[in-house]
Amino acid sequence: MDVPCLKLSAGNKIPVLGLGTWQPKPGEVGEAVKSAIDAGYRHLDCAWYYQNEPEIGAALKTKFQEGVVKREDMFITGKIWRTKMRYEDCLASLKNSLRSYGIEYLDMCLIHWPIPQKHDGNDELLPTDDQGSLAYSTTSYLETWKALEKAVDDGLVKAIGLSNFNSRQIEDVIRNGRIKPSVVQVEVHPYLSQEKLVKFCQERDIVVTAYSPFASPDRPWAISGEPMLLEDPQLLDMAKKYKKSPAQVVIRWLIQRNIVVVPKSANPCRIRENFNVWDFTLSEDDMAVISSFNRDYRFIALFKTVNG
Repeated sequence: MDVPCLKLSAGNKIPVLGLGTWQPKPGEVGEAVKSAIDAGYRHLDCAWYYQNEPEIGAALKTKFQEGVVKREDMFITGKIWRTKMRYEDCLASLKNSLRSYGIEYLDMCLIHWPIPQKHDGNDELLPTDDQGSLAYSTTSYLETWKALEKAVDDGLVKAIGLSNFNSRQIEDVIRNGRIKPSVVQVEVHPYLSQEKLVKFCQERDIVVTAYSPFASPDRPWAISGEPMLLEDPQLLDMAKKYKKSPAQVVIRWLIQRNIVVVPKSANPCRIRENFNVWDFTLSEDDMAVISSFNRDYRFIALFKTVNG
């Protein structure tokens, strides 16, 4: 089936369900991408930081050659990493990503984080200073935004957006930029419902994309005793009620909030299961129950991912 889409302010459409590509081991992400495309996914959420762009590009090439999909069938998101936020570095990074994917344009490019780090010419992901602390840069994300606007002008990307930005920073980009952000991608799940930020964005015609929709249960920095969303008794009961998995219920909760969701998985069965969410609808009461799970509990933060 065709995945439902939301219209972006840039004019293109984004499928409401995509495949996240963070964290699979080398050799896994390509197979995950091929499985996802075969299952019906037409949206891939990617990033240079994930260090798997060439493998994704090879998988895309295979599916293009097989005739399963054409380039125009796919919505591909890339991201500009913290060490690539200077104007010239941003454009160079974007062009390198396009070469890795084997495509001529991205459908969406996001600034991955609002906080820049120093770029010393190598590809170190999280450079540190002599004391072992993260080495930051004075580059402004507004400089990065101008580079992305140039990328739009040059046809390298169709739409641009932000990731891990708060409402003040989003407003800063809107106020100072020439092109309004089309998407804001942040952590959203029932334990972190982000109602204020979602409302802020949607009132400004900015589509919200949710990453870590299952509260990142396999995160390397997990601490014993932290809540496990997919084991929440209320969520398990609701899954039984709808004869669906807890993950499928969470995906529906997000989609029914007009939030794009990009669950990640390298397991073909789980990839297919996550896609099978079109034959049921959560009631308004059950939507409210899931929203009541909110604890403002954030599982993803930069300081947690330094060694992740």
